[in-house]
Amino acid sequence: MPVITLQKERFCSLLGQDLTVDELVEWLPWIGLDIEDVRPDYVKVEYNPNRMDFSSPVGIARALKGLMGLEVGLPKYEVREGPVEIIVGPRVAEVRPYVVGAVVRGLELDEQAIQEIIEMQEDLHWGIGRGRRKMAIGLHDLRAVETPVYYDAFGPDEKAFVPLDDEEEMTLGEILEKHEKGRAYGHLLAHAKVYPVIMDARGRVMSFPPIINSELTKIGPWTKDMFIDITGPDLEAVRKALRVLTTALADMGGRVEAVEVRYPDGTALRTPDLRPREAVLRVEYANKLIGLDLTAEEAVECLRKCRLDAEPIGPGLLKVLIPPYRTDIMHEVDLVEEVAVGYGYFRLEPRRPPSPKSGQPHPVSELADRLRLIMIGMGFTEVMNFVLTNERVHYELMRLEPGRPIRLANPVSAEYSMLREILLPGLMANLALNVKERYPQKLFEVGDVVLRAEGSETKAERKLHLAAVVAHSRANYAEIKGCLDALMKALAISDWRVRETEHPSFLPGRVAEVLMADEPIGIVGEVHPEVLVNFGLENPVAALELDFTSLA
Repeated sequence: MPVITLQKERFCSLLGQDLTVDELVEWLPWIGLDIEDVRPDYVKVEYNPNRMDFSSPVGIARALKGLMGLEVGLPKYEVREGPVEIIVGPRVAEVRPYVVGAVVRGLELDEQAIQEIIEMQEDLHWGIGRGRRKMAIGLHDLRAVETPVYYDAFGPDEKAFVPLDDEEEMTLGEILEKHEKGRAYGHLLAHAKVYPVIMDARGRVMSFPPIINSELTKIGPWTKDMFIDITGPDLEAVRKALRVLTTALADMGGRVEAVEVRYPDGTALRTPDLRPREAVLRVEYANKLIGLDLTAEEAVECLRKCRLDAEPIGPGLLKVLIPPYRTDIMHEVDLVEEVAVGYGYFRLEPRRPPSPKSGQPHPVSELADRLRLIMIGMGFTEVMNFVLTNERVHYELMRLEPGRPIRLANPVSAEYSMLREILLPGLMANLALNVKERYPQKLFEVGDVVLRAEGSETKAERKLHLAAVVAHSRANYAEIKGCLDALMKALAISDWRVRETEHPSFLPGRVAEVLMADEPIGIVGEVHPEVLVNFGLENPVAALELDFTSLA
């Protein structure tokens, strides 16, 4: 989670209100910030990455003004027409196709403000840009360059410039190989044969996105007019970042001018677009989620405290205007959250949600627990295996023909490539891992298996199975059949029987099918010697597996 330091004196000047550190600590959590550290002259806060407008003290002050009632409603941002253009070359489409830009004039910046802008830039790189992969920002002193600005791509040795905070001129290839930023972000261009470059009208390099800017256009307290470029493979990401950045600079006193981006195919894009977005909120829906009984007018006031605007457009319906920097508001439920914040979480009274009755265990869980108690009472030890397995253990070692299991599309390991259809292979593998332990060994498992069910919505269904194995030198059918008799008696099931059958995993003549109400539910018998050899077992094993889904 990103952390930002709010210097008390600076933040209070942005807020237009002189607050103590204790008062800041009291107010800041109500707009969704976590207090990380408190000192006499500053407060460190952590913000949620979806609120990228909180990446600067200006954005936090803007939000807190609303909640405190100092300034409410939608902030207005004017985008003036400007002369600056970005002309996009054809080769850049291969590597980083999109670029947007803006000019901010009339800035009055000190060292602290410059540091805040740079930290905001890096937070945007992380939050919206995903480590500069989706977008990268360039900040330039406009007076150092001649317009129009060009965005194109070049080979590793075709362009050279002095990187930011450096003194030696380097080619694009040398920067990727030798420079600290090149080594950190060069992987983003590893696929490219040509590299993106932003230049001024004289061909001088301003930026090598997404790696580093040029020393030529370095910003500082001397910067009055700033040119912003944002490039990336994701047009929506670059436009979001530009809106957050330009609105923050406007709140610092800058005047925003539009930049026209001209693409090789003749299309043109005017940026930034700082018009508010529109959405619709149902007041009844907001009241239901929050647990309030607000009127439409009261909901409007709550939204205005969150720096949104709203007006009724019908019974119980509000048209909401969302400021351009609020990139986190995507759905109606996000507007409900804004109503709650504007109302004040500190005013909400916690209460237990109404329920017709208390929670109860699911019948399948109750049956599974009952089976476990019975098996433990008979001296068995419970094991819990993964639902995931593989074809070799499940079919080949059990002497079964390969079936049509539900396979994983992208298994992380060959050991876990499918969902199990029976439990016995897992128990046999457990015995194989314990061949050096004391005998007799009596293991059982109660758990889910997953089978294909073409008629169901998910094309699959879960079944509750019980499987048990007995392993020692004299394990036989009679012993495991006795366990089956005791199990059925404990479950008070009388309408069951066994009948002779054949099964590839069991010894012929010593295996039976288990029926309940004349419906087959499982198998019981002595495991085939070949299966024992496949699992590396020397002692005989008697086993059963039953499907108890119908009892739940």
